Formats: sequence, C-alpha cells, structure tokens
Amino acid sequence: MQNNRWGARTEQCIDVSGTSFTVTTAEHDKATNGAPAGYPSIYAGCHYQNCTTGDDLPLSVADMGTVTSDWSTTTPQQGTYNVAYDLWFDPDPQQPAQNAAELMIWLDHRGDVQPIGSPVATVTIDGARWEVWTGDTGWNVISYVRVQPTDDVDDLDLAAFSEDAVRRGSVGENWYLTSVQAGFEPWIGGAGLATDDFALNVS
Repeated sequence: MQNNRWGARTEQCIDVSGTSFTVTTAEHDKATNGAPAGYPSIYAGCHYQNCTTGDDLPLSVADMGTVTSDWSTTTPQQGTYNVAYDLWFDPDPQQPAQNAAELMIWLDHRGDVQPIGSPVATVTIDGARWEVWTGDTGWNVISYVRVQPTDDVDDLDLAAFSEDAVRRGSVGENWYLTSVQAGFEPWIGGAGLATDDFALNVS
C-alpha cells in the first residue's frame, strides 16, 4: 500500500487492512485542469525502489500470458477523483527511477477531470467500450476511460490493454511490465474512497 500524496501539501491519510484500504482524510482542493493531489493505492511490482515479492513481476511484454485483476471499491458522492489502474513499463526490468510508459485504466471518475493528452479512439476491450487517450508528460502515457463507469471488476484482462498499447506505439514490444497499481487520484476531497478487495493473477 502507499499513501502517495505526491501532488499536494494538504493532508491525506489512509487506513490499511490486508488487501483493503480507506482514505480517511483528504483535504485537497486542486484545480481540475492540472495534476491530482496523489494516488493512494495498492500495488504489485516496484514503485521506484520499493518492491513487492511473489507476484511474478517484472514480466516481459513479449511473453505476457494471463494478467488479470479483481478490484472492488467504494466511492463517495462528493469530491473530484478517478478510480484507476496504473500500469508501468520500461525497457529495463530493474528500472529504479522513472519508467518509460504509463498505462492508466479509468474505471470511474467524478467531476470535470480527464486523462493526460487527447482522445484518439474508442475501442472494445474485455467486453466494454473505452475511450483511448494518449499524451506525453516526460514519458509515454496511454489511458483507457470506461464509457460506462463501474466501481468493481472481476478478471479484468490487463494483458489485453497492454497489447493494445503496444499496437499504438505507447509501449515497446520488448519492454517489461514492472508494476500494477490500483487506486484513486483525488483532485478535490477524496475521503471515503476505499479499496474493499484487490487481487492480481499473473501466469
């Protein structure tokens, strides 16, 4: 787990229990046309030099088999935020610093916020329709925004999103998936956001 309040000085706290966590305090008030206040999240793999074990990451994109995830969340009726996966890729499987590409999967969002870059397509992946956004913020960013938002997914096919990102040139086919993260980007407020359960299957 990580509180990961990287984009603000306002207070943010999380309460952790097993594979679940709740944002208990979030006093953010950020402009919605800029970066969020943070990304409280659960993750597998490496976040910079903080690495988990026993999750089969890093994983070669070229050899990617089954990579699926279950995630159930609770979202409040106030505030401005998203509910999003964050997948990181790099040519170096042991990259200790900024990775070369970021793939975000927005399951839901509240308020007037949007991904980095601009929309380039609408695709069907894993049985749902997604708006595809691409941009650059010093590294490649590709985002998939669910047309019909949801707060819960079962067996979400993360490999399918990775394959689409490779086809679009945002991720190199010989790169590595270094991290899978699931959490929330709050701009305004954020207290009450919660991950109720999370699982990642890599095989």
